[in-house]
Amino acid sequence: MTESNWAVESSRYKKAPGTVRRPLAPSPFPDATRSGQLPDLGFTWDSASVPWELMNAMEVPRALARFQSQLAGHVWDAAALEGNPYTFPEVQTLLEGVTVGGHRLDDEKQVLALADSTRTLHDLVQDGTFQPTKDVSDLIHGLVAPHEAIEAGHFRGEGSVRGGGTVNLGEYGTFSATPCEDDGEALRNEYVRGLARLSSIPDPVERAVAYFCFGTRRQFYFDGNKRTSRLMMNGILLSSGHDAISIPFSRRLEFNQHLITLFLDANATPLMEFIIDCRPAD
Repeated sequence: MTESNWAVESSRYKKAPGTVRRPLAPSPFPDATRSGQLPDLGFTWDSASVPWELMNAMEVPRALARFQSQLAGHVWDAAALEGNPYTFPEVQTLLEGVTVGGHRLDDEKQVLALADSTRTLHDLVQDGTFQPTKDVSDLIHGLVAPHEAIEAGHFRGEGSVRGGGTVNLGEYGTFSATPCEDDGEALRNEYVRGLARLSSIPDPVERAVAYFCFGTRRQFYFDGNKRTSRLMMNGILLSSGHDAISIPFSRRLEFNQHLITLFLDANATPLMEFIIDCRPAD
């Protein structure tokens, strides 16, 4: 599987010799910083500049039906963003239970894991048991990346392995999340504080997108952070009667550019605007 060489998950990449991480810029939104966004979530955003109202509200069963009908697209986009070579028709065929030849087993396993985690999310929302909690996040992560992530289904440091939490930003250096040498206690505390801050956001659309940024930047897992955070975001959206959002592979460059801004400047506004722009057509 060919993978991009920056803005990917945690510990796969080493900092190039001589590369110096650029210091994070001051928050562009001092009022937001004072209100707790930066210390609790790790980033800030300008809520007024993001068109949250473009996400249409509907009954939860309708949102779930639309999500189910778009499942293959969600899986293919997520796999393609990870560098998986499966085409969209091949993903559709594989999800129908027919093996597609000419691919590595690892690529097939990744697609099937994405399908399993996506279907599980649908079922959790349908059953009314989805909650944006660590237990659910760990469950989703264990399904998303069982063949890729170290100790899938657990935060960094909760098992026997330490380290991780680094993201290579290419020419901009390396972003380093909170270390996990304390058996993951600091990460768990960050998660609790972050959830408390997220729960104070009244708009479920804003809360969902903020969760994606939160899980992505905090790097709770060794790998699969974006995939897990995207599914958790969609769980919040679906549970509140909104369409799930997929990041189109065709917009990968924009996505990666906005991720750099999130990691480097702790500014989530451009990424949030981008995610809302990726909403499904009416």
